[in-house]
Amino acid sequence: MTGCSVDALIWGNGGAQVVQTSENLIKDLASGGTSDLVCDDAETDLGTAKDWEGRSAGEPERFVAEYWGEQVTLDLQWNINREGLPDGATPGDAFPGDVFYRETDDGLCVIDIDWSTLVDVG
Repeated sequence: MTGCSVDALIWGNGGAQVVQTSENLIKDLASGGTSDLVCDDAETDLGTAKDWEGRSAGEPERFVAEYWGEQVTLDLQWNINREGLPDGATPGDAFPGDVFYRETDDGLCVIDIDWSTLVDVG
């Protein structure tokens, strides 16, 4: 299976692209910079570099409107969760949970980020 990534085998080509784009987004934002992966019309909180340090891409999913009602109007196709917690996270801290992607002619771009609140560490 030359040229086939493990992510493509598990998630298909579209899901593998979401995973790779997410890893690139995390790297960009954890470095303290911004990212050219954010859609031009996105109005979302990117947080700080600390929010993204030590995080990784989770499991990509095709967008399901019934579950993510607030994002329905954003014309998006994919979402993916973040794995891991920011260093030093304690109950009550907010951190990026799910990232939502729109497919464009140029590839994927981030249209929204859903923030989660840590309920318990352990």
